[in-house]
Amino acid sequence: MFQNRNKSQEKQKKPRVLSIGTRRPVVIALWALLICAFAFAVYKDFTAVDTHTVHETTVVQEEVTDTNAIESFVTNFAKVYYSWEQSAASIEQRTENLKYYLTDELLTLNVDTVRSDVPVSSKVEDVQIWSVEEIGDKVYKIVYSVSQNVINGEESSVITSVYEVSVYVDDAGDMVIIQSPTITGKPQKSGYVPETAEPDGTVSAEETTEITEFLTTFFTLYPTATEQELSYYVSGGALPVIGNDSYVFAGLVNPVFTKNGDAVTANVAVQYLDQRTGMTQVSQFTLHLRQVEGNWKISC
Repeated sequence: MFQNRNKSQEKQKKPRVLSIGTRRPVVIALWALLICAFAFAVYKDFTAVDTHTVHETTVVQEEVTDTNAIESFVTNFAKVYYSWEQSAASIEQRTENLKYYLTDELLTLNVDTVRSDVPVSSKVEDVQIWSVEEIGDKVYKIVYSVSQNVINGEESSVITSVYEVSVYVDDAGDMVIIQSPTITGKPQKSGYVPETAEPDGTVSAEETTEITEFLTTFFTLYPTATEQELSYYVSGGALPVIGNDSYVFAGLVNPVFTKNGDAVTANVAVQYLDQRTGMTQVSQFTLHLRQVEGNWKISC
């Protein structure tokens, strides 16, 4: 019985089998993938092309509109609108001429602006365009002033008024006024005061005397100096040739000299008597001077 049990146990025990390489195809595939990836990386490294990021800058250029035609149109309109004689025929002709400038609606609106029963006539002396501004699609606002010689009986006076109108310009360049002349204001004098040059003590008294004498000599000759004569006093085309013998030098006014290194800046007003008109003309110059071979010279 003991022997039978041992035989039974021997039958139940199976030898342990060690399996090696049962997944070998998978391993080979993974190794192949790794080798391919490495080879591809090496290839990309050798064949890589340097790339640079290009930053594009868009330059927006402002379109400049030629307003000469608009200014001429409004100027001609003003000469018609503000001129009339004290007669029904003249006023009727004025109304007829305005058809070339105003819309039909504005013609109707302005039909009684001038009446023959008012004993006043007007003649335009001057028209000045102050500004032209685009305020909409093909629409421009124009500010202008008109000087009128107004005659009332035996009395006459010149008056100046400022108005604005709106002008429509079509694709063909044709124009029409779409706003009746409307009272407005014109630019006034600005309160801006520029800085005044002041001496800072950098130019010695001796240099001041030398430069003053040099400028006196130069400006005495300047109005009639030729290009060759200017070359003794001026270099680099710092001053143009004038070529006018009507100007007679009258003097320097409050010259101010400052020095920076070897260069002296001169701010000076120069008086000339204009022999044609009898008027004293005052010119202002800012000049840069240097000594060249011991002599002062005006440079750029």
